[in-house]
Amino acid sequence: MTVISTLDPRLHAYDPVRRAAERTLEGRLEGADWQWLTPEAGWAGNARLSLRAEPNWEAAQVSEALPGEALSVLLREGEWAWIKTGPDGYPGWVRAAGLLGGLPAGEVLKLTALRAHAYARPKISSPILAELCFEAAVVRGGGESVTEGGRVWWPVLLPDGAAAWVQAVCFAAVPEGDAADFALRFLETPYVWGGRSAWGLDCSGLSQLAYAAFGRALPRDADLQQQELTAVDVAQRGDLAFFPGHVGVMLDGRRMIHANATHMRVTVETFEEGEYGTRLQDTCTGFGRWTA
Repeated sequence: MTVISTLDPRLHAYDPVRRAAERTLEGRLEGADWQWLTPEAGWAGNARLSLRAEPNWEAAQVSEALPGEALSVLLREGEWAWIKTGPDGYPGWVRAAGLLGGLPAGEVLKLTALRAHAYARPKISSPILAELCFEAAVVRGGGESVTEGGRVWWPVLLPDGAAAWVQAVCFAAVPEGDAADFALRFLETPYVWGGRSAWGLDCSGLSQLAYAAFGRALPRDADLQQQELTAVDVAQRGDLAFFPGHVGVMLDGRRMIHANATHMRVTVETFEEGEYGTRLQDTCTGFGRWTA
């Protein structure tokens, strides 16, 4: 039988204090007093959902669920719910009020813009109903598109079913390029611990999004991403560079873009250039390359 300490709580949802665990772990945890949880389907609402390490606002944010994102709901406890995010299966506690039981019927549209707003009417001066982001999901609404001032607006339904309008350009295909090109679009984005969007993100959130733009699914955290990729000695464009608790996307053999708390934003650094670049070079634990 697997000893509980060998399971990674970022990949396996189990709580030794509550003696609750996802049902897929049945038979793998010691003891007979576990409550085995069968997940329910859920979705994030119109706003990003903050995942907390514990069901209280003073606990650290560990990740985010994006608007309209599919989730697995494991346990409800008062105003909180224990969930796993859909894309990477990352567990955490969210406010239950931010969860939905389903999305409206219709064609699901994924945002390709880094940041976008949903408006009450097809006019940029109308009230903003929601903040959206890359990979957020809405549903195509009924009716025709509207052209206003040279702008094309699409009617959409927000995750909770509210009618809104989003400019069509926010759903345009991701420009051709690579993970490094996409990461550069986040330059100067604020650093937010546990953030997964262009409204604020952390180091592994940036690398995860940069790879996701080209259909490459990575785990949530830096060390898990390092395990997922093939180790290489010499970096090339698009590789990930790893450090203790940190990750960046290489632009070439020496330059790296990363979300960092040193500058509190996404910046580009050059290995061995200046104090910070020298520190990065000295603490780099290796490079990883997507070879799948």
